[in-house]
Amino acid sequence: MRPFELPDFYVPHPARINPHLEGARTHTRAWARDMGMLDPGLGVWDERLLDAMDYGLMCAYTHPDASAPELDLVTDWYVWVFFFDDHFLETFKRGRDMAGAKEYLGRLPSFMPVRDGDTATPPEPDNPVERGLADLWARTVPGMSADWRVRFAESTANLLNESLWELANIDAGRVANPMEYIEMRRRVGGAPWSANLVEHAAGAEIPARVAGARPLLVLRDAFSDAVHLRNDLFSYQREVEEEGELSNGVLVLERFLGLPAQEAADAVNDLLTSRLHQFENTAVTELPPLFEEHGLDPGERLAVLAYVKGLQDWQSGGHEWHMRSSRYMNDSAGGAAGSGWVLGGPTGLGTSSAQVRLAAGLLGPGGVRSFCHVPYEPVEPLPHPRIFPAEMRLNPHLDRARRESLEWAGQMGFYDPVPEVPGPGLWTAAKNAGFDFALCAAAIDPDVSAAELTLSAQWLTWGTYGDDYFPAVFGPVGGRPGDMAGAKVFHERLGAFMPLEPEGEAPPEPVNPVERALGDLWARTAQAMPVDGRRSFRAAVESMTESWLWELANHLQNRIPDPVDYMEMRRRTFGSDLTRALTRLSHGLRLPEEVHRSRTFLGLENAAADVACLVNDIVSYQKEIRFEGELHNCVLVVRSFFDCDVNRAAEIVVDLMESRLRQFEHLAAVELPVLFDDHGLGRADREALEGYVTGMRTWMAAVHLWHERTRRYDEAELTYPPGRGPALDGLGGHRAGGHGLPGGSWGRAHPAHAIAGAMTRAVV
Repeated sequence: MRPFELPDFYVPHPARINPHLEGARTHTRAWARDMGMLDPGLGVWDERLLDAMDYGLMCAYTHPDASAPELDLVTDWYVWVFFFDDHFLETFKRGRDMAGAKEYLGRLPSFMPVRDGDTATPPEPDNPVERGLADLWARTVPGMSADWRVRFAESTANLLNESLWELANIDAGRVANPMEYIEMRRRVGGAPWSANLVEHAAGAEIPARVAGARPLLVLRDAFSDAVHLRNDLFSYQREVEEEGELSNGVLVLERFLGLPAQEAADAVNDLLTSRLHQFENTAVTELPPLFEEHGLDPGERLAVLAYVKGLQDWQSGGHEWHMRSSRYMNDSAGGAAGSGWVLGGPTGLGTSSAQVRLAAGLLGPGGVRSFCHVPYEPVEPLPHPRIFPAEMRLNPHLDRARRESLEWAGQMGFYDPVPEVPGPGLWTAAKNAGFDFALCAAAIDPDVSAAELTLSAQWLTWGTYGDDYFPAVFGPVGGRPGDMAGAKVFHERLGAFMPLEPEGEAPPEPVNPVERALGDLWARTAQAMPVDGRRSFRAAVESMTESWLWELANHLQNRIPDPVDYMEMRRRTFGSDLTRALTRLSHGLRLPEEVHRSRTFLGLENAAADVACLVNDIVSYQKEIRFEGELHNCVLVVRSFFDCDVNRAAEIVVDLMESRLRQFEHLAAVELPVLFDDHGLGRADREALEGYVTGMRTWMAAVHLWHERTRRYDEAELTYPPGRGPALDGLGGHRAGGHGLPGGSWGRAHPAHAIAGAMTRAVV
């Protein structure tokens, strides 16, 4: 009996098939036999099972334009990766053999040398996975750059190593929360790895200087999420009911939202559709500016576009294969199968229903509905979440920090009129006093000196003012069009006020309070940092200010963001990158890079950042939605995605916040000790990392406390932007302010610590 009926899928691009299919089938059958994958003693595959799963058909659909040799190679890669998955299940997952799994996985990177000068000799392969990887690597990497090899080796290692995460969750009977699942599925699910292979198969390597840019990362991640969510729908019966798997998106939403399987499956399909729309929006709106800003030549632009086309082909072809493979539940599937897809859309039998499905996808989550929000709704405030103690230990120098930070803001011009904005100014001294950023700093940093506390409060003040200033000056406020070009110039100029070398070129003359205050703070902060610390710090500041451009772009489109894109960008608008750069410095966390990039370490940081972001989104809801015309609030994002009322949306946001906090504590209690052992960390490093985790707890609690006491969100303190007012409440208009929140360093013991918290992000 099927657990649910498969939903109608949004498949905007026609699936095509490679003419070299039969050759790939024949080749890969022989290759799998040669590698030992069909050995009956393993109890994993036989030739009949391999033929039924038909990976040749999968690759012929996902790579329709590849040459015959390239299709053979790509098909072998997929046979290898699926064999690895099934072999790992039989050998380690079923028996819960964590020690054996670690030893097995630890050998595999030695078969993937990435540098031409690497003279290390790989060990002799002793199983089909190692034998296949060694053969494939030697056939794949010639002709590809070192940059691509590094990226491909990393995505391959993630795909293999994060099987331990699935095994650990099965062993603990633990189902991930939605954000944790999306993040981890990218590592264990393999689609980022598939995206790397698309570059190879299409002969379209992405230029190294843009490979890490937001548009390319979003395209990769949106592609990956859609691939994984599609697979979760088709594989639910096999994975959850037959294999006892807990890493499946349908199961995640069943447990998190308390839904029956059918409704959870429909919600997963909605998220899949939204991620496809995110892919489309990014390709259309973000790639052209990227080409110009980085000066890509025609060949490089064509390579990126060929890569995008390759991802589209993979998405549609992957769907078609899922519809046909014996590996999956597909006998009731809707979508493209049998509907006669050709270039330009579906024709033939079933055309009418296919067109209805396509229209439903365009109107669903992430589609037209996301562009139809009418700003300035007359909403009421939401109840504050209660997840931390109401009282905390405060720094004894709080009153001094309040006084000095308020005076400093006046000296920097924060209370002066802004020429581009009608009225007396964005802020007044009285309003700033009610914001009380020093309180947040005092709760985060109860033991630092008076000077350090004042500096922390001033950084918070700067970030908040900048976040208010940016949309007021560059956003489409009061009937004027937005100024994206001016906003980009503003963002680019800020780097000049953060020189890496003290004796370097002098900053330009500041032309606004944001530049003036940044120059002042940088001069007093960076001198205590080593050069690499300054570089990380500046990159983190720029990550935050660059994220304001993303917000502005959404406002110019009147587009409520996709839920996943929102949560990931919210960390940047919140200043999480900045916090990471500074708090690592403040704790002396000079750990191996692989520790900083580990799933456990990043999971702790992202979970803590999400808790703080979501506290702000709940408390600031009325201010942002009614008085600012904001689009970037998780309650609104959830309302739009689920098409539900505000109370249900708020419940979901609070549940997500609480689940992220539980995930944080799980990582700290269960996985951090394993991280210590896996990387052989000494006592000093362990104590520093434990102190960092304790500091994160303090930071989350301090953010919660500040939201309880600040007057920034009190209705009596709120005012409409120019051109708005109570008579227009709920009718259209646009944003006049930002929506970040104060935060701080998650630890102590360095001058940078005092400002780490402040830079977590400005409150609005």
